[in-house]
Amino acid sequence: MQSYKIAVLPGDGIGPEVMDAALKVLDAVGKMESVQFEYEYAQVGGCAIDETGSPLSKETLQMCQRSDAALLGAVGGPKWESLPQDKKPEQALLKLRGGLGLYSNLRPAVVFPALARASSLQEEIVSGVDVMVVRELTGGIYFGTPKGADENKGWNTMVYERHEVERIARVAFDLARKRNSRVCSVDKANVLDVSQFWRDIVIEVHKDYPDVELEHMYVDNAAMQLVRTPKQFDVIVTGNMFGDILSDIASMVTGSLGMLPSASLGEKYSLYEPVHGSAPDIAGQNVANPLAMIMSVAMMLSYTLDLPQAGAAVQEAVSKVLEAGYRTGELFQEGDKLVTTTEMSELVIKKLTQVRERVA
Repeated sequence: MQSYKIAVLPGDGIGPEVMDAALKVLDAVGKMESVQFEYEYAQVGGCAIDETGSPLSKETLQMCQRSDAALLGAVGGPKWESLPQDKKPEQALLKLRGGLGLYSNLRPAVVFPALARASSLQEEIVSGVDVMVVRELTGGIYFGTPKGADENKGWNTMVYERHEVERIARVAFDLARKRNSRVCSVDKANVLDVSQFWRDIVIEVHKDYPDVELEHMYVDNAAMQLVRTPKQFDVIVTGNMFGDILSDIASMVTGSLGMLPSASLGEKYSLYEPVHGSAPDIAGQNVANPLAMIMSVAMMLSYTLDLPQAGAAVQEAVSKVLEAGYRTGELFQEGDKLVTTTEMSELVIKKLTQVRERVA
């Protein structure tokens, strides 16, 4: 029997709850596919600070490096907001990305037909939206130096090297070839030298992909266009900070951050996590939406574990549950069926069984 080692990092707030729900789905996949998943747990973020004094220990990073893939729930919360910047729970994310070389972040924003009315935008605007945001993850202003602050000023450095732009551009163009062959590169080249550099390199790389359409858009316009006519986009490729912001904007198109999974990929390692935060205000109440975490598991099955049919089956099971009208609280509208975190996971597993039986 094929076996995979999965590093499990539940994190803070609702992280443990959505992780538990997703692992139950993954266990169901294992039984259906005759695959074994071995889990190794560790703490990251605020809970790790409380226990060890560090948001990410050396041992936890090494655990991720010896695993086939890593799953992360969420980190952070008001309890740790007063800590110095370099000690906050979110530093765990930067250290994981840097330590694992996770330079490519894939954030799909898909509007399920059953959720078109849940968006804050008009249904005809969002219906059928399927956008892939490709965010460069280990460069840009989050990692650039020098950085710091004193009593009179604060400073950060936004920097990109040629190889960083080249490799993320190739990720975007390769993905576009499997989709609708359109890439929109987002920058601020009218103001920032680093963005003009980004644009120049993307144009160079595009020469190797004559079958893919390329357009460029300033980030402020891209933000507006995402909520104005989101269906114009296929693949969006952009830098670290811009990608962070634009993928959160895309969540409003889909109706909720609780519906956005993500994959962070490098040459050797991978990490999968929902885009949403730790939501400490609802932690421990069994009301969080686990679907972004479950769909992150689906991405792991497809991208890293070479089980694309299983990944597609999980995705279809989620769609079937939504079609049946089941919702957790943040998506609930009149006429829907309100369910808990645990119940949502159980419903996905039930639909997954039906999907796999039909395929078989």
